[in-house]
Amino acid sequence: MSAVGTSKGILEIAKFGFYVAVPIGLMYTFANNSTNIKKFMGDRSYVVYPEEAPRPPSPEELREMARELARKKNIHK
Repeated sequence: MSAVGTSKGILEIAKFGFYVAVPIGLMYTFANNSTNIKKFMGDRSYVVYPEEAPRPPSPEELREMARELARKKNIHK
């Protein structure tokens, strides 16, 4: 292999090592120190649910409401 090809191979190995080492190093830094995790993630609220709305009427109540509306329409005709 020529000198240019060897240097490119070493560069690729170095880049791969860097791409693998950086996430591992960051994970090690944050995961081993709970103060870092609390400082970084403690202020964020991840899931905020809205207040529960009133429940819709049950099928029986809907049928009764429909009957009342039908009766009112028949009375006004």
